[in-house]
Amino acid sequence: MTQYEQNAYFLLIDWQQKMQKKPSLTNRIAKGIQNKINNIIPEKVHKVLTVTIEKMIKAVLFGAKYTTTEKLPTEASFQLRESYIRQQITFYQKTASVEGAIIGAGGILLGLAEFPILIGIKIKLLFNIASLYGFNIKDYKERLYILYIFQLAYSSQQRRNEIFQLLDNWEMYSSRLPDQAEEFDWRTFQQEYRDYIDLAKMAQLIPIIGAPVGAIANYHLLAQLGETAMNCFRMRILPRLSQIK
Repeated sequence: MTQYEQNAYFLLIDWQQKMQKKPSLTNRIAKGIQNKINNIIPEKVHKVLTVTIEKMIKAVLFGAKYTTTEKLPTEASFQLRESYIRQQITFYQKTASVEGAIIGAGGILLGLAEFPILIGIKIKLLFNIASLYGFNIKDYKERLYILYIFQLAYSSQQRRNEIFQLLDNWEMYSSRLPDQAEEFDWRTFQQEYRDYIDLAKMAQLIPIIGAPVGAIANYHLLAQLGETAMNCFRMRILPRLSQIK
């Protein structure tokens, strides 16, 4: 392994340890605050969000809109790939931050309009990252991996532990998946996904504080997603590179 790859491996080890921690007092307090924010939002808003997430999952698993992404030559080095990936993360952070500040000022109505837009920004970033690492995103199993990364990034610590174990054993898990996306039980996945995704973003739907929350939350949520994605793909790539070199 090159020096860069070794450094990336050490960062991966540190991240893996964080993913496997038990829920702390801070985690439990944060979850309680998120639940209180969640309770402020009207039930009809929750129903709209649920439908939005369900449609997003269908689009990712079955749609073709995410097939055009950034690519690099097969012989590109790991370091070069991650350099391009960091540029992508920064670009999408800035895009989401500006978008969140503008729409966040509108409270619930504009917040609802933004929700599917922000999901689209995040999913597009994940597809670009997967493609830059050299994975075939036309394969629905790779798309499912992306959705689990999405869930891992925004889950409670307890749920994060469970998802991490699944991704850490992805080769074994994916070998048991059906060969066709249509056969996958996406409804169960959606119901599980809905309960945890983007709780922090709910605060953007509250009038007055929506604009600053939208800008700051979007920026940090994209950074969190980017870091999670990079380490999830490192788990699959770095062990292979160590064997080759």
